[in-house]
Amino acid sequence: MNIFLRAATIFQPSSPFHLQRQNILIEQGQITYIGPDEKQADKTLEADNLCVSAGWVDMFALPGEPGFEHKEDLQSIAAAAAAGGFTEVLCMPNVHPVVQTKGAINYIKNRSQELPVTLHPAGAVTTDATGKELTEMIDLKKAGAVAFTDGTQPIQGTEVMVKALQYLQLFDGLLINRPEDAKLTAFGQMHEGIASTRLGLKGLPALAEETIVARDLQLLAYTGGKLHISMVSTKAAIESIRKAKADGLQVTCDVASYQAAFTDETMAPFDTNYKVNPPFRSAADAEAIKQGLADGTIDALVSGHQPHDTEAKNLEFDLADFGIMNLETAFAIANQTFADSLPLEKLIEKLTVNPRNILQLPQPGISEGEVANLTIFDPSQYWTPTLATTRSKGINSPFFGQQLKGKVLGIVHKGHVVLY
Repeated sequence: MNIFLRAATIFQPSSPFHLQRQNILIEQGQITYIGPDEKQADKTLEADNLCVSAGWVDMFALPGEPGFEHKEDLQSIAAAAAAGGFTEVLCMPNVHPVVQTKGAINYIKNRSQELPVTLHPAGAVTTDATGKELTEMIDLKKAGAVAFTDGTQPIQGTEVMVKALQYLQLFDGLLINRPEDAKLTAFGQMHEGIASTRLGLKGLPALAEETIVARDLQLLAYTGGKLHISMVSTKAAIESIRKAKADGLQVTCDVASYQAAFTDETMAPFDTNYKVNPPFRSAADAEAIKQGLADGTIDALVSGHQPHDTEAKNLEFDLADFGIMNLETAFAIANQTFADSLPLEKLIEKLTVNPRNILQLPQPGISEGEVANLTIFDPSQYWTPTLATTRSKGINSPFFGQQLKGKVLGIVHKGHVVLY
C-alpha cells in the first residue's frame, strides 16, 4: 500500500526535516517524497496534530511463545506492538524453554520475518535464568541475540555478575539486569510503606532495588564493560545511576512508561491489575522518575509488557502474578504522565534514538530514498483501550476503560503498512 501523510511533524534528530511539518509519500515501503507538494496514494492520512517518527523500540516485553502461548504468542505480541507504535521489540528470554540456545534465537528471528514488527531475541545470561551457570553467550551473539539478560529474574550472585560483565567484553556485549534483592522482597506484594501497612500486605522495600543498583555499579567500575539497568523505580537508585554516569561508567537505564502513573497511595487497593514488580512506589519516587527522564539519567522508556490470563490475575491479591500488559498503552501513558516534565521531542527520543543506541541497532532515517521504519501518531488524540479491542492475549491492564491521550495511527516497517 502506498500512503501519503499530509502535514506531518517529523521527529528524527538526524533528519534535515526534524520538527518540520511536511508532506510525506511512502511507496512500496520506501520514502519517496518529503516536501510541500500534494501526491496521489492509495491512502491519505491527516490529523490536526499528525506526527511521524522513526519506528519505536521497546526494550522489555514478554513474548509468551514458546511455552506460554495461552498468555501471548509471537503473532499476538507483534500485533499488540504494532498497535502501540512499536516496530521493534526486545523479547525477554523468560519462556519455556528459556532462550539460551542458538535454536531458540533462530526460532524467534525466523518467526519475526513474516511479521510487521521485528522481534529481537535477548539471550539468557545464565542457564534457565536461575542465576548460576553462564550460558554460551558468544554462540548466542553469533546466532543473533542483541543483548543478554535473565529478564524478569534479577541476577542475585555477585560472582555471576562479575563473570558475566567480564565475559561480555569479549564481543562488546550488553548486560541487562533488573535490580532486586530477592531475599528482601520475598512474599512482598506492593511497595513497602504506610499504604502497605494499612492494607496489611507485606511490602517490597525500595532498599531491595537500591542495594542491587549500588552493587552492580560497583562491580561495573571494577570489571568494565556495559550495563543496562532495567525498570528502575526508586529515587535513590536513580541518584546512584546519575552519579555513576557522571563518573564515566558505561551504564544506561530505563523505566516502565506506567511506573509514575500511580503511587502506592493512588493504586486501586487489592486490584490485581495494579500488582507489578517493581511496584508503584511513593510520590517522591514518581517525582524522581520525572526528573531522571528530564535530565537524561533515565535513557529509555519501556512497556514492561507482561501479559497474563484469567487464572493468573483473577485471584486474591497475594496469589496473583505480577505484571501489566502495556504495549498498546505505553506511549499514551507516558504522554499523559510526563506531559509537564518531558517535551514530546525528548519522549520520542527515549522510544527511538536512545534504545537503538543502547542495543547497537541501526538508526532509521527519514529522508527521500530511505526504507521506511516509521511510527505515525497523534499526541493530542484521545482514545479508550478496552479488553474487547486489545490485540494482546492478556487481560491484565489497569487502563481498560480509561480515556487516554496520545493515539498511534499506524506503523510502516519491512514493507508492511499497518493503520488504525
